[in-house]
Amino acid sequence: MSNRRVWLITGASSGFGREMTELVLKKGEIAVATARKPETLNDLKAKYPASQLLVLKLDVSKAQEVGDTFAGIKGTVGRLDVVFNNAGWGIMGEVEAAPEDISRAVFDTNFWGAKNVSLEAVKFFREVNKPVGGRLIVNSSQAGIYAFPSMGIYSASKHALEGVTSALAQELDPEWNIKITLLEPGAFRTKGADKLSELTYTHPAYTKPTLPSVATRAYLNNGVPKGADTSKAVQRIFDLAGEPEPSLRFPIGKDALVSVRGEAKRILQDAAKYESWSEGLEFDD
Repeated sequence: MSNRRVWLITGASSGFGREMTELVLKKGEIAVATARKPETLNDLKAKYPASQLLVLKLDVSKAQEVGDTFAGIKGTVGRLDVVFNNAGWGIMGEVEAAPEDISRAVFDTNFWGAKNVSLEAVKFFREVNKPVGGRLIVNSSQAGIYAFPSMGIYSASKHALEGVTSALAQELDPEWNIKITLLEPGAFRTKGADKLSELTYTHPAYTKPTLPSVATRAYLNNGVPKGADTSKAVQRIFDLAGEPEPSLRFPIGKDALVSVRGEAKRILQDAAKYESWSEGLEFDD
């Protein structure tokens, strides 16, 4: 058992979290799988022994539960090698259409919840693991780089997660041997993606079929293309966890690459267009 990595996977009930949990178990490694409704993992509990799978109840939007979960893992499993910080959800609708209470709830999970999981992971890797170190993979999104029309709130939560994770990665002491990667998936077919239509809000001013937000909403509600296979993606993510010197960002999926490259190009073009405007702004002698 000592040679098998121990994974903590949040949001393990569906989507990337569920697929990753299944893959980790198939690979013979140890999974600590968390979900708001742990009973959704009863089939896996029946298939794998308690020595390989530990299922815990966790709502990452509740900071106390996050801290208690890591404390419990310290007292039972005793170490963590990989934390797949995955729990998240989203809504569709123009920024004007998204209700504030629902928008805040998205941030409670996607930003504050994910941030708290990351901080507890860093603390665990540094203060509990012997030798110190660990692997933190934070599930962001291509929307964390390019903000999609009709998904402004979701995109904003992922932009914020990108910012805090990038800063955290730079703050860590290299001697702690903690590696962080922001995972930026494209549009993969998961249960979460299929249910987006249930979390859609509309504004009466945005009805023209040619508007970008209307087109995005129609595209996603018609289903994500079948070519984006989540089970294949998690195999790549699993391999990424073994990379000795991983990059900070890991866009995955051809559409994610298009989004990231396109946004990078637009930023560079804007900087070049107004570069001269920064001349002469120094204090006069």
